[in-house]
Amino acid sequence: MCSYCVLRWALAWTHCVETALLQQILLPGLGHSTACPRRCQGTRQGRLPRANPCCRTHWTHRKAGGVLQRTHWVPGEMGNSRSRAEQKCYSQFLPEEQAEVDALFGTLSLDKDSSEALPRSFSLQALKNRIGEALPPEMVTRLYDGMQRVHPTGRAQGPSKGVSQEQFTVSLSHLLKGSSEERSLMILKMISAKEGPVKARDLQKFTEDLVGSVEHVLAHRQELKGWTRKKAPGTPTRVQALAAHLLSEMKLPDGSRPLGPHWLDHACDRATVEDWVFRVPHVATFLRVVIHQGFLVLCSSLDLATLVPECQVGPGQEFDSVLDVLAVIYLNSHLAREQRHHWRLLFSSQLHGQSFSQLCGHITHRGPCLILLEDQDGHVFGGFASCPWEVKPQFQGDERCFLFSVSPSMAVYRHTGYNDHFMYLNCGQQTIPNGLGLGGQHDYFGLWVDADFGKGHSKAKPTCTTYNSPQLSSKENFRFDKMEVWAVGDPPESQLVQGKKSILDVDPEARALLEITGQTRHSEGLREAPEDDA
Repeated sequence: MCSYCVLRWALAWTHCVETALLQQILLPGLGHSTACPRRCQGTRQGRLPRANPCCRTHWTHRKAGGVLQRTHWVPGEMGNSRSRAEQKCYSQFLPEEQAEVDALFGTLSLDKDSSEALPRSFSLQALKNRIGEALPPEMVTRLYDGMQRVHPTGRAQGPSKGVSQEQFTVSLSHLLKGSSEERSLMILKMISAKEGPVKARDLQKFTEDLVGSVEHVLAHRQELKGWTRKKAPGTPTRVQALAAHLLSEMKLPDGSRPLGPHWLDHACDRATVEDWVFRVPHVATFLRVVIHQGFLVLCSSLDLATLVPECQVGPGQEFDSVLDVLAVIYLNSHLAREQRHHWRLLFSSQLHGQSFSQLCGHITHRGPCLILLEDQDGHVFGGFASCPWEVKPQFQGDERCFLFSVSPSMAVYRHTGYNDHFMYLNCGQQTIPNGLGLGGQHDYFGLWVDADFGKGHSKAKPTCTTYNSPQLSSKENFRFDKMEVWAVGDPPESQLVQGKKSILDVDPEARALLEITGQTRHSEGLREAPEDDA
């Protein structure tokens, strides 16, 4: 083998054939013609043809005779060689993931409705046939349009009749494993065929479609985990409320927040969308849910257990929560990861009655939990208690507590550091308030449920000092008919150790409260006497 062929062989192995350094320093003067067979760059003496959109030149070493031979890869053609853009995207997939993506594309391209598309590509109808009713039609069209507008070579091309394998691979890579920049690129292509900024109202419609598609596909795949997708009464809907919350985190080019209807006329450029995707992880998560569950591809890499917690209600009980699946997903995302797998119903005014003593008996010493209320005007709100509730005249809890609103708007309000009035639960006192509260101070809580069950207040002028929350209820002093308390995560060890013990055995305050209200211990005499603590 001559020195020229040895050099060519080495360059092919190191993938450095087309670098400028090798073109300008090592190869000149060798005196060999390297004309491109497709005449894309003509004949160059001593230099390799530069990269060109119509082809890629690769040098392969054939063992028989030690001959070096150039092969060209053309977009749309199959072969061992891929464009550098596609190779980069493929490198983000594990080998088994890559095989699954290839198999899905093969199925789509062989669909009978892909016959009108280019060879080794698929049509919109083929994608609809594959997805069926798993996703809303408008989202399927958005996904197809976004894929078709992808140009892996970096240069715009004319409209095609189908989605090629390269476009499909690049799109899935960006949507599932891409950076904020890559995901923002796909979002813009799913919104508009034109390059450049998009109107905020178009981005709003996309976000609503995305949120609605998540709810739709989870219901279709029977992944609601016991929750419902009911529509909230009035406007906005839960889909609109969650979409509005996600968009509220955006920073417009002038640094302002999207407030009021006039912001819908703003233009959102790629940098704005990229920053939004980076700071709002729900967007990337929802895109992944739509692809994984809609296409049924690479589903093992999606952890639905931490997205939608299992709804655990007492055996044989049917319960219709004030929350729907979107509200649950939203609140669940603000909990610690170990608390996201299942929610256990501790108390419901519908099941356990309108009773403050029942509330105290069901929620004390049960671990972290969510308090939910729906006032008589339809506002849904509540708070998260990070520590087990105790009946005592002092504030309790820590900085992990927060207040939240679900309807008519979705928001979470964290601690400000101003004070430590996180949680409060008390009863039977003469000089201090009796009830359940979160944030603020006595007689001026961010959220208060009075011991005279059925009424409460949410006072904030202008905001709650502990959580910086506004008034959560429709009226400052409100009445409610529905209250729920959900324990999150695994039961605390103290509850597991109790075993056959009643909560009344280990909580004398709760036992005294029950006796004061004239209630009897129905389990007394029907179970073994509790063992004394060692």
